[in-house]
Amino acid sequence: MINTGDILETIRMIQDENLDVRTITMGISLLDCIHPDVDTCCRNIYDKITKKAKDLVKTGDDIEREYGIPIINKRISVTPIAMIASASRGKDILKFALTLEKAAEEIGVNFIGGYSALVHKGFSGADKALIDSIPEALSQTERVCSSVNVGTTKTGINMDAVAMMGRVIKKSAELTSHQNCIGPAKLVVFCNAPEDNPFMAGAFHGAGEADCVINVGVSGPGVVRAAVSKANNCDISEIADIIKKTAFKVTRMGQLVAYEASRRLGVPFGIVDLSLAPTPAIGDSVAHILEEIGLEMCGAHGTTAALALLNDAVKKGGVMASSQVGGLSGAFIPVSEDSGMVQAARVGALSIEKLEAMTAVCSVGLDMIIIPGDTPDEIISAIIADEAAIGMVNGKTTAVRLIPAIGKKAGDELSFGGLLGSGPVMEVNRFSPSKFINRGGRIPAPLQSLKN
Repeated sequence: MINTGDILETIRMIQDENLDVRTITMGISLLDCIHPDVDTCCRNIYDKITKKAKDLVKTGDDIEREYGIPIINKRISVTPIAMIASASRGKDILKFALTLEKAAEEIGVNFIGGYSALVHKGFSGADKALIDSIPEALSQTERVCSSVNVGTTKTGINMDAVAMMGRVIKKSAELTSHQNCIGPAKLVVFCNAPEDNPFMAGAFHGAGEADCVINVGVSGPGVVRAAVSKANNCDISEIADIIKKTAFKVTRMGQLVAYEASRRLGVPFGIVDLSLAPTPAIGDSVAHILEEIGLEMCGAHGTTAALALLNDAVKKGGVMASSQVGGLSGAFIPVSEDSGMVQAARVGALSIEKLEAMTAVCSVGLDMIIIPGDTPDEIISAIIADEAAIGMVNGKTTAVRLIPAIGKKAGDELSFGGLLGSGPVMEVNRFSPSKFINRGGRIPAPLQSLKN
């Protein structure tokens, strides 16, 4: 049992260093909502979500007020909708997105994740219908988030799905061009997607999960940066130890919130996600941690090594503080959401190629990267394929969240507002991968998939 005294030391962190619980996410299984009639199925989904999560926002607000811990978001994740829509053969699949939006609005959560398909080894009819509907679904909703898993270490990479997602991302940007291309900011393409991730836009409630659970995502890049800044001239081993101790304290706070939310809602506790999730706020930046470790600017040579150190230390410290750790659990590097990353991209210290190298050692991937609006679909697909290959070969989760800025070129700026932030349009390599992408088929699983 957690002693609330464990979090007293975090008061200064909350007040001065942007420490918060980024999200309480309720995972809800929709498997018992399945019905061959679409309207009946959607009615079942709405009823279950609004019943299970009716007190989610109030509970989060109560915990925040009583403990003085900022809880920024209250969210919901559901069973991948493509699975639920299979009974109706993917007919009228857009109704599912509109139902999720209606339920999320009723409850008051900021996002609901799970308009998703798992197609790493192939497609069902509902999978294809859902993927085709993503651009329209994201353009007609504000709270619905979507994800597609295109590969795993065990199965390889579905290159037909990769090719489809390049087109989907581009069309989603076009349909929301009047909203600063917000559509693809709510869409993640995964390799090795976790079933218990509380962070959006990639959250969904896996088929192996309980009927309903509470997952919590902590944050705290500002806290880690402040701790490292006080380290003066200590060596790298001591830096790692400082980060571990700080991660322990941050995760302990998240564990308390998770237990309290679970108890008050009468829902089992799932996991605490240890991820360092930055915000556009000054000082709340993973890039600034790397610079405190000793880089002139994020993106300099040495960035990947420093990020590997940070990611490992966060995991080692966090895993000791929570009885159940899961989700993504690492250091996020979403460009537009991280003030340090934005500045590094603006001055040319950080390129997409360097970001790709960094994703080999952290969570979760090429995240919130704004690219020119005229980027060909095949180049977007090839970026997805590269990132999925890193995840597949290394047995880790990787993902891509790219935003084609329609009507903008490299060097221009695009702003989303709020936690999604703003950033420069980054140049992409224009040499064509079209023949490779258009071959289709599946990249075979690597040899380490044969671990049985």
